[in-house]
Amino acid sequence: MSSENRQEEFIKHLADGQVYKKDYIIMGTGILDGEPITGAQIKVPLKTMNRHGLIAGATGTGKTKTLQVIAEQLSLKGIPSVLMDLKGDLSGLAQPGEASDFILKRSEKIGVDYDPMGLPVELMSISDEKGVRLKATISEFGPVLISQILELNDTQSGIISLIFRYCDTQHLPLLDLKDLKKVLQYITNEGKEAVTKEYGQVSSASVNTIMRKIIELEQQGAERFFGEKSFEVEDFVRTKYGRGVVSVIRLTDVQSKPKLFSTFMLSILSEIYETFPEQGDDDKPKLCLFIDEAHLVFDNASKDLLEKIEAIIKLIRSKGVGVYFCTQTPTDVPDSVLGQLGLKVQHALRAFTAKDRKAITKTAENYPLSPFYETSEVLTSMGIGEALITALNEKGIPTPLAHTLVRAPITRMDILTEKEIDDVCKSSDLIDKYNQDIDRESAFEILGDKLEKIEKEQEKAVLPGPKPRTTRRTKQDESIIEELSKNTMVRQIGRTIFRELTRGILGSFSRRR
Repeated sequence: MSSENRQEEFIKHLADGQVYKKDYIIMGTGILDGEPITGAQIKVPLKTMNRHGLIAGATGTGKTKTLQVIAEQLSLKGIPSVLMDLKGDLSGLAQPGEASDFILKRSEKIGVDYDPMGLPVELMSISDEKGVRLKATISEFGPVLISQILELNDTQSGIISLIFRYCDTQHLPLLDLKDLKKVLQYITNEGKEAVTKEYGQVSSASVNTIMRKIIELEQQGAERFFGEKSFEVEDFVRTKYGRGVVSVIRLTDVQSKPKLFSTFMLSILSEIYETFPEQGDDDKPKLCLFIDEAHLVFDNASKDLLEKIEAIIKLIRSKGVGVYFCTQTPTDVPDSVLGQLGLKVQHALRAFTAKDRKAITKTAENYPLSPFYETSEVLTSMGIGEALITALNEKGIPTPLAHTLVRAPITRMDILTEKEIDDVCKSSDLIDKYNQDIDRESAFEILGDKLEKIEKEQEKAVLPGPKPRTTRRTKQDESIIEELSKNTMVRQIGRTIFRELTRGILGSFSRRR
């Protein structure tokens, strides 16, 4: 077959597998025998972008730039996205790129115009980075997720469930970690007798273990994340001037804190699932969420936590939400999750060891067969900015596998300066809403004040009499639960009440097992 006929057959092969009735984004153009083929555009339908995806490849092969391209194209279609930026190089989405000769020639080969522009970006943070502060309360997480985060056994998880039940009945808001620690201390000391009578014996050893786990989480900076004002995930779904807002969550100081990162990621997913209404089979996703360095999530997740992630990934697409994992090799993602992913963008892999070669062979098996490629060979020979791409068409059938020259980002392929970051923050619609320190009365203050009052009353009771102070519990001490119930009517307000009522999603997953 002549080269010209082979190219025509290649173009027809791709076109037949990419017949779409609705809108789509263009990822690049197909490469055949080492040459980009104009007219062989690789398209991904918006209709199936809630079927999740994977962006994989060795360091330096262009994964982050591909992630940037997808977020850009979604924004131009009016679809907002959330980007978890662990390397700090995604903030450039707020500024236009540069139209160099290389990029212009690349765009011409692909068959697209290169129109550099900045996109609407919201910078966010769960630590001390500049941007909108993202927070959540302990109550909103619920006992199941808190137990998973702390990696507790069944006995310890039972104690956490007891604490949530006790705080619900006694109207003690659990907002931050100091609230949780205060209640743990209370049920093993002053409130032990009453709690034991109501709920049964609580092991002091188990409580001490839970306290150590909480301290470990605090050392990773979790005290900045737990608290108020709680972030409302609906604020991820915004547009400006017809373009989807790109929410860049700056996590450059969280790479060494994997437990905090996985905690945050799972809380976002579960909150989105609980909050968003069912969308059904729409023509485009409501929101897409990109998790860079995804191996940090899975490497530090327990078996139970992985099961919860898998369950949410399966169900969240019905809410119109697509989740995209960006990592070095597909083997970083568990098979149970990998099987749920529709779009697969595979950049080059490097084979330096026998283990690497086995991983490449396994990776090749995850992709559709192609009459034009030997997948395992292409995986090791692709250049920077090239990738093997397959998606799902509008009928849910995988599109033809294509060695693709990926289009260049239209936004800056670099970080923002400090002044530019300040300018983005100044134009934010959310900073005034969320960047305020709130420490309202909660379990820590309520129990602290109550115990201080009881201690003072006990001291007054023993002053007039000559008898030595006894350790026997008084009627006042025994009635603390009743007093709390009668006099303490502090409740979560607004979203906190709603989230407490809906926090059972992860618990329901456990019951279904």
